[in-house]
Amino acid sequence: MSRLGFEQFPDYQVPGVKHADFSPYESNGGSIVAIAGEDFAVIAADTRLSSGYNIHSRTQSKLFKLSPQTVLGSTGCWADTLSLTGSMKVRMQSYEHTHLRTMTTEAVAQMLSIAMYNRRFFPYYVSNILAGIDNDGRGCVYSYDPIGHCEKATYRAGGTAGTLLQPVLDNQIGHKNMNLAAGEAPKLTKERAVSVASDTFISAAERDIYTGDSVLINIITKDGIEVKELILRQD
Repeated sequence: MSRLGFEQFPDYQVPGVKHADFSPYESNGGSIVAIAGEDFAVIAADTRLSSGYNIHSRTQSKLFKLSPQTVLGSTGCWADTLSLTGSMKVRMQSYEHTHLRTMTTEAVAQMLSIAMYNRRFFPYYVSNILAGIDNDGRGCVYSYDPIGHCEKATYRAGGTAGTLLQPVLDNQIGHKNMNLAAGEAPKLTKERAVSVASDTFISAAERDIYTGDSVLINIITKDGIEVKELILRQD
C-alpha cells in the first residue's frame, strides 16, 4: 500500500504498442581530401549519398563553392550539411552587400567556426574541410570538429573513410616514415596533388562502402576553380 492508500501496480506491457526512439541525426556517408600547395589548393569528395546499405544518389556533389577562391567540403548528415552551407551562403552574401567585397578564405574559415560553435549544444552532424587561397596567394586548408574547433593544415582527410585516407596523405604529402635525405622529397605540384588525392579515393573505395561511384576534384588557384571527375567502382 502506498501512503495515499492506493496499491502500486507495475507497468504492464500492452500488446501491439511499441516505443520508437527518435534520433535527429543520420549519417549519409562521404569522404573528403584536401591538399594545400604553394599557390594552389586541391579538395576532393566522393559523390555517393547513402544511408546504411541504401544508396540514395550516386551523383551528389559534397563540394560547395563559397567564393571564387574558397570551397567547402561537407559530409555526414545531409540535412545538416544543407542547413549549414545554406546559412554560410546567406552570411557571405550579406557581407558582400555590406562591404562591397568578397569575403577572404581566412574570414570564411573563422565564420564557419563561429557558426558551428553557436550550435555546440545541438551540433551539426557534419565533417567539414575548407580549402582555398589566402591573402598571400598561398593554398590553405582548414579542418573542423563538430563543435567548430578549427585547425589550419597543409593536408587533411575527413568523413567516413578519413581514417583510411589520412595515413596515405601523411606518407605521400607529409613524407612521414620515409627515409629521405634533405632535398629528395618530390615537389608538391598541382598534378601530384591531384594524383595523390585520386589514389587515396581509389584505395578507400575498396574498403569503405560509404565511399564510391565517383570523385569530384576542385583545383583552386588565383585564376579560379577547375573541376575534374574521377570514376570509382559502382558497387
